[in-house]
Amino acid sequence: MLISNIEVVPGKRVVQHLGLVQGSTVRAKHAGKDILAGFKNIFGGELKSYTDLLQESRQEAIDRLIEQADHLGANGVINVRFATSAIAAGASEILAYGTAVVLEDR
Repeated sequence: MLISNIEVVPGKRVVQHLGLVQGSTVRAKHAGKDILAGFKNIFGGELKSYTDLLQESRQEAIDRLIEQADHLGANGVINVRFATSAIAAGASEILAYGTAVVLEDR
């Protein structure tokens, strides 16, 4: 499955447009890691546990997007974007969305 954040894939032609696909996940922060992150806020530096949490969340959202596109018979998803929103205190949604397509070589 080809995943791209651009509308046109060099060397490929869109032969069928299958529509919008999306994948999302809602994640909560770990209380222990949140306390350690609070110390980092005081002293500065990367909040590695949050970086890892967000990376895992983005990958899970992409995996779900691919699953939905595959179900439609797509071999590519173009114009992929991410969005994040707060759901509750300490919990966020990561959403990946794009256009499922059938691509063929030119």
